[in-house]
Amino acid sequence: MEPLTEKQQKVFRFIEKRLKDNKPPSQKEVAEYFGLAQNAAYQLINYLRNKGYLVDLGGHRGLRLSKEYLEKKRQTNGIPVVGRVAAGEPILAEQNIEGYIDLKDLFRQSKDRFIVKVVGDSMADEGIMDGDYVVVQPKQRIENGQIGVVLLDDEATVKRIYIQRDRIALEPANKAAGYKTKYIKRGDKNVRIIGKVTGCFRML
Repeated sequence: MEPLTEKQQKVFRFIEKRLKDNKPPSQKEVAEYFGLAQNAAYQLINYLRNKGYLVDLGGHRGLRLSKEYLEKKRQTNGIPVVGRVAAGEPILAEQNIEGYIDLKDLFRQSKDRFIVKVVGDSMADEGIMDGDYVVVQPKQRIENGQIGVVLLDDEATVKRIYIQRDRIALEPANKAAGYKTKYIKRGDKNVRIIGKVTGCFRML
């Protein structure tokens, strides 16, 4: 694939981010965002297509990432960092991956393992702090008392999980903050265990 100029890179990153958010931009929106004439925006998009980064499926919002570009991204070394997790969507879907971190010296590499950034301090007593990253092994079932990642209404949360007869207990670990255990009815469609936490690290 041909390298992009600085201006082409900026336009491409904007389009890529919009596609990750499931909001394909129109040519007019690209022009307005960068303060360009529509003809100039059309030329830039055309360069991105000719260089193999984008394909146009037609229609008002038909821009998509090319197979060639997606394949190149998949070849990136490291464990994928998942920026969002949505119900009914594969966790490692291309649009969910924000980047990759190479942790081969810290954790065993695995094709299906992924990384989630922690938001909040509810697991501080376990040494998992706000802004840390946890390495997750995908599992729909984990043993009682293990720390895992649970999807609640399209929001991923890290908690110690206990499977009870008719409910799931999500236990925090921050006595000072007084967080309470959350109980979810088993079978609730808005709840899904997505994996077991196998490691934690922070970027310095």
